[in-house]
Amino acid sequence: MANTHIYQGTSTYSSDILYTWDGKHLYKGNSTYRSDILCTYDGKYVYQGNSTYRSDILYHWDGKYLYRGSSSYRSDILNHFDGQYVYRGSSSYRSDILYHIVGKQVYQGNSSYRSDIVYTIDGLLPIPILLLVILN
Repeated sequence: MANTHIYQGTSTYSSDILYTWDGKHLYKGNSTYRSDILCTYDGKYVYQGNSTYRSDILYHWDGKYLYRGSSSYRSDILNHFDGQYVYRGSSSYRSDILYHIVGKQVYQGNSSYRSDIVYTIDGLLPIPILLLVILN
């Protein structure tokens, strides 16, 4: 499996790689060194670093909502993703749109203007990992 890279803005230059995804771990920059692992994702939970210990759970993903820690309480919803837009909390109001995702581009707010592209992704990336990247 080829690594997926997340670039700053519209760039696809290797010097503009912010993160690398290998299918299980998110690394800072263009690295795949163990020491550069930021988080691990198992399909449900995002863990800190290279850990998969319950005590190291940062986020819980249920397919629609990103929760703080291992919680599934509505009060712990950080973001909602509807397949195109990332919303603040559990909201689905247009005024609460934080990002617009179209193909390989992530746009600021509800925009689809090229000037509002904040990230470009060159492969497949799980939504909770994308949320982690764009919301930090």
